[in-house]
Amino acid sequence: MLVDGVRLAVTTLTVVPVRVGVVDRRTAAVAMSVAPAVGVPLGALLAAVLLLLGAAGAPALLAAAVTLGTSTLLTRALHLDGLADTVDALGSYRAGEAGLVVMKKPDIGPFGVATLVLALLIQAAALTALPGAAPAAVLATVVTAAVTGRLAISWACRRGVPAARPTGLGALVADSVPPLPLAIATAATAAISTAAVPGRPWQGPLAVFLALAAALLLLRQCRRRFGGITGDVLGATLELATTIALIILALR
Repeated sequence: MLVDGVRLAVTTLTVVPVRVGVVDRRTAAVAMSVAPAVGVPLGALLAAVLLLLGAAGAPALLAAAVTLGTSTLLTRALHLDGLADTVDALGSYRAGEAGLVVMKKPDIGPFGVATLVLALLIQAAALTALPGAAPAAVLATVVTAAVTGRLAISWACRRGVPAARPTGLGALVADSVPPLPLAIATAATAAISTAAVPGRPWQGPLAVFLALAAALLLLRQCRRRFGGITGDVLGATLELATTIALIILALR
């Protein structure tokens, strides 16, 4: 069950085609509990891209854009798609099943497009502040942002949070993450983040907790409007938490 859960987390949150054996509620609970750990190698790889481009003399904006492009490729853009679909549904002012119909549409409306552009622009702007920092700080910053985004998914799947639909990814993972692994993952993320801003060890944990607070506010709104979570809502919480974390960590 543990191995299958880890494999499910990897293949759900990245482009890596890992074969999963049994996929059930117990496996999903493990997968969503260890989701933050997937952000560690992913964040490290993205930090390496950013640092290597900076060392090669690439302009900061170019390095940031390529880093975000790499992130998009490594995650199949699933979370960005979830962000756009969720914002479109919220922006439609429709509730319940009517809002879920908007969320499930394959096209992206003006709310979704604007949100995608702003999210990527803000993330790129935050990353442009990093190439001149110490490599260890860059690594800690990018890893913290990647882990925090996936920690937001764990929080969205915690016990007591229902699914909006009876089928789909949301139904599989909703109400599955118990309190203990959630607390351990949150504490570990806060500990990692202390190295993100040299001389200000408090800024990293502040970024983590503010990012989680923003994600939980979004989750609350989605529960009120749609009755629970969907796969798209999970993607939206990830992108929002990642963006907020990067904003706070870029204040140097």
